[in-house]
Amino acid sequence: MCQEGGEERRAQELTDANCVTRMNRAKALQKKIPESLASFAFFTDEKVFTVAPPVNLQNDRIYAPEGTKKRDIAADCLLRTRPTFSKSVMVSVAVSKLGCTELFYVEPGVKVDGAYYRDVLLCQQMLPAIRMLAGDMFIFQQDSAPAHRACATEYLRQATPDFISPDLWSPNSPDLNPVDYKIWGCLQDRVYQKRTCDVNELKQHLVDVWSDFGQTVIDEAIDEWRKWLQACVRMKGRHFEHVL
Repeated sequence: MCQEGGEERRAQELTDANCVTRMNRAKALQKKIPESLASFAFFTDEKVFTVAPPVNLQNDRIYAPEGTKKRDIAADCLLRTRPTFSKSVMVSVAVSKLGCTELFYVEPGVKVDGAYYRDVLLCQQMLPAIRMLAGDMFIFQQDSAPAHRACATEYLRQATPDFISPDLWSPNSPDLNPVDYKIWGCLQDRVYQKRTCDVNELKQHLVDVWSDFGQTVIDEAIDEWRKWLQACVRMKGRHFEHVL
């Protein structure tokens, strides 16, 4: 458990090996990208948005003794985040203090394997957009998702001025990615202030909200990044949100 906003919430369980990896890679990232270069880093991530909004955007939790089975909790007390079969769309983006790309959509039914990530998302969409913003002075963050490791690393080595490889980025660490720990949450809060009827309407609404998003939120998230790395090292790779 970790504490957030006065409430306990479950966090991803970390093994001792996970913690050592997170600590060592956080140290390496601080060395590779000092404060003077952080503005040139483009952070990337993907998120699935559903047509049906989450029922509870405040992430309220049901308190129950550890080990309690779901079947033993009254049905009207359970938190349902969305209808099981709600239509959805996967969204990808890159953000930096130099600017942010548009939202890129993965069409329903498309398999996001290594070839798709390299040939479509990177080559056709994301990298051209980043070059329009930053020219040839940027650092691309490649996370450790399997599709991103498969055949994109060598391509990025050749196609970018510099990049954070999956071997340097901590696996399963959304708490170290500004897009994960700040941007997606802020975007979701704004998107679901309005209900949408289908995927096309949701995509247009995402575009509208993103166009009005403002660079300030992105700048603040990236300004916090090194502080989060430092906290990860201070806590020896364990969860650290409660000490920030």
